[in-house]
Amino acid sequence: MTSPKRSSAQRLRDSLENAIIDGRLTPGERLDPEALGREFNVSRTPVREAIQQLVASGLVTVTPKKGTFVARVGIDQLIEMFEVMAELEGMCGRLAARRINDAELAELRGALERCEAAALAGDTDEYYYENEAFHDCIYRASHNAFLLGEARQLKQRLKPYRRLQLQVRQRMHSSLREHRAVVAAIEAGDPAAAEYALRDHVLIQGERFSDFVASIREFEKPVSATG
Repeated sequence: MTSPKRSSAQRLRDSLENAIIDGRLTPGERLDPEALGREFNVSRTPVREAIQQLVASGLVTVTPKKGTFVARVGIDQLIEMFEVMAELEGMCGRLAARRINDAELAELRGALERCEAAALAGDTDEYYYENEAFHDCIYRASHNAFLLGEARQLKQRLKPYRRLQLQVRQRMHSSLREHRAVVAAIEAGDPAAAEYALRDHVLIQGERFSDFVASIREFEKPVSATG
């Protein structure tokens, strides 16, 4: 269930993300902004904002004079992006364990509590948003503006796929356990443990990676020549 706290643009983006990732909207398919506005009963502004957000995450491309289309994302590219994301997050964790201040630590604990509440309610959508806030707390606590910008930019590209991971059975609860380990390492001021916990949290490998690839297998299908 989508939270009423979300704006019309966020709700539309979430719906389109789901439709693209589960294959109801296929690579190369054209998106009609006017039709989307009628379907979701929203004005042009939320539609435009939602499309802009999808373009930023790489799920949608806009071609001048031709329109807006669902992008094609390859598995190899996703693996590479997740590998880089894991290293960036690990670096953020390492620096945060050394540099976090009391106010930021309280904010991080609060973000963890909200993740716990969402997990307890079984609300994967709410957990997704609170998870975003949790990670952003750590980025900011690194006190490295360049790293903050790079981590946020790549996270924006991977948001739909990180969201999809939460649909894998038991992933939300294992994610929460990993969050607790991250917070414990940062609270203890242990840079190595924080780096390891965050890198492992993000890096998709072994059984987790197999589940993830299975869930996005639609992207491996070839695009029709007439698409």
